[in-house]
Amino acid sequence: MRRSYLLAGVALVLTSGLALAQPESLLPPGFDDPAPAQAPAPAPTARPTVIPTLAPVSPQEEEPGVEPLPELFGSGFDGGSPISTVELPEDFPTIEELEAMSSDDVDELLGLKPKFDIPAAARRATSHIGVIDSGEGGFALASFAGQPVSLVRAALEGTRHPVVSRWGHILLRRTLASRLDAPEGMDAVEFAALRAAVLNRMGESYAARALVQDVDSSNYSAALADAAFDAYVATGDITGMCPVARLKSDLRKDPQWQMTRSICRSYAGGAREASQELSRALSREIAPRIDVLLAQRYAGAAAEGGRAVNIEWDDVSQLNPWRYSLSVALGVEVPESLREGAGPWYDRVDALSPALGLAARADAADRAGREGIFSSAAMVDLYGLIYSDRGISGDASLRATLLREAYVAQAPADRMEAMRNLWAGERADYGRLVLTAYAAARIPPSNEFQDDAPRLIASMLAAGLDRNAMRWTGQVSEGSEAWALLALAQPNRNGTVQAGAVDSYLDNDTSADQRKSRFFIAGLAGLERIDSDALETSANRLGLDLGRESAWSRMITRAAEVNNPALVSLLAGLGMQGNSWDMMTARHLYLIVRSLNQVGLQAEARMIAAEALARG
Repeated sequence: MRRSYLLAGVALVLTSGLALAQPESLLPPGFDDPAPAQAPAPAPTARPTVIPTLAPVSPQEEEPGVEPLPELFGSGFDGGSPISTVELPEDFPTIEELEAMSSDDVDELLGLKPKFDIPAAARRATSHIGVIDSGEGGFALASFAGQPVSLVRAALEGTRHPVVSRWGHILLRRTLASRLDAPEGMDAVEFAALRAAVLNRMGESYAARALVQDVDSSNYSAALADAAFDAYVATGDITGMCPVARLKSDLRKDPQWQMTRSICRSYAGGAREASQELSRALSREIAPRIDVLLAQRYAGAAAEGGRAVNIEWDDVSQLNPWRYSLSVALGVEVPESLREGAGPWYDRVDALSPALGLAARADAADRAGREGIFSSAAMVDLYGLIYSDRGISGDASLRATLLREAYVAQAPADRMEAMRNLWAGERADYGRLVLTAYAAARIPPSNEFQDDAPRLIASMLAAGLDRNAMRWTGQVSEGSEAWALLALAQPNRNGTVQAGAVDSYLDNDTSADQRKSRFFIAGLAGLERIDSDALETSANRLGLDLGRESAWSRMITRAAEVNNPALVSLLAGLGMQGNSWDMMTARHLYLIVRSLNQVGLQAEARMIAAEALARG
């Protein structure tokens, strides 16, 4: 049965405590309310005067300044006929429900919420979305304009995991963050949402946040809101989501979104209303207790004299991004038992978070370095801050001291010893080679460090210092691993490598299943640095089938044939997904290196090939 309500009652709820003001007359003083009679003033000096005359006002005309009330409210408000009733939808809230709703919800219900939060002159188009312009190293605006929508969408949706290659990560990040137009036939906001989602999955939350901020709140879709929410949570910037949460509150319905809206309301001046909402959320158990308590603490930071919220972890068995992000942002200590082994997402957040202590960030820096999130310079800066802070002790302080020694020790042998200590230990990995790249470049090529040459060269190449690495060309033995790294990394090479040297390397390789040899041959083939006879011989010896086709191989080959570097980079990232180099095949490496080399990304092709050999 349909319900009818007196709309005057609704108006009463919405305007509780307010009185209808009488309209103010727009006539000059004295015309609508003549002043009381006074004694006549002395006659002025005789001169002509002009007395204005007013046209009579017809009884049917409205008094100036008085606007008729909307018909919606009936005629009873102006003293006419009794108040009329209107038929409301069956699901229209009751008076009690209206009283419990927030002001934003009421505005949305009655269609009073604005559609834009930016003045018309400041609104941005949904084209050219991105962070890096082509003049700053990004790809061309129209890189994807003529590409099949289904291909671009499949490549972005299919990139579900980080890439195994540090250099592949750096290249894919540059592609996704470039200022680009959407492919013809794809909505620009969808394109931005897909790109931001991949950046989040790669651990590049700050790049994802910058990308979503290039879209006005009024243009957000549900998919872009999801990607933006993940980026803001990972960066600890919950209030960054507020423009979208307040303008387009219906994009999500989950508990974390509801709590975000309450937090935003508190920071917009509605601290009391936000506190009431979060108290109801706690009593109704819309989310685990710890999540709501953290939201209360976060929202309460916006209000003066807000009540204290006690955070207890006793009944918490695991972390999630929401509770960890808010804890870090609020300075709430997370139990070590929960943080230990929580997963790589938390390591990436720790490495980047300015709210964490330097020592905690250093513990996570190895992952960020080897994955490509941190540059070598960024890692050195971090340890420089640690070294200058005498209040920091433990492993992080020790590593900072060793890194300084690797740079400033007078004797090369002392600098080399400091680097060996940094590379040693249970947790040492490729990230430590990234850390020491510039220190390695300061070691003079010498027979004294022949055994260290492979790691020194790999360390330099981790930061792209290929010309520094090439100084070792005359010091390494033909057929050694150091020689193989230089053969792949050499910026300009005339001719192919000697077949005998290739055979010598394959003979000396002791890696599991000769994985390094497989990557070496694949890299040489992709860079066209091995002749066909030597390639066939080596491939047969290792059991390689570099020519086998698949849907992915045909796509990346075709993208290289039409000379589209952005699409090749995107497909290369798709083909390099995985948690370790064990998941990378020589055939994939060959196709990626060959395609990158074909479209003018020779530097990236060389670095990826050399990295594969170093980490294989």
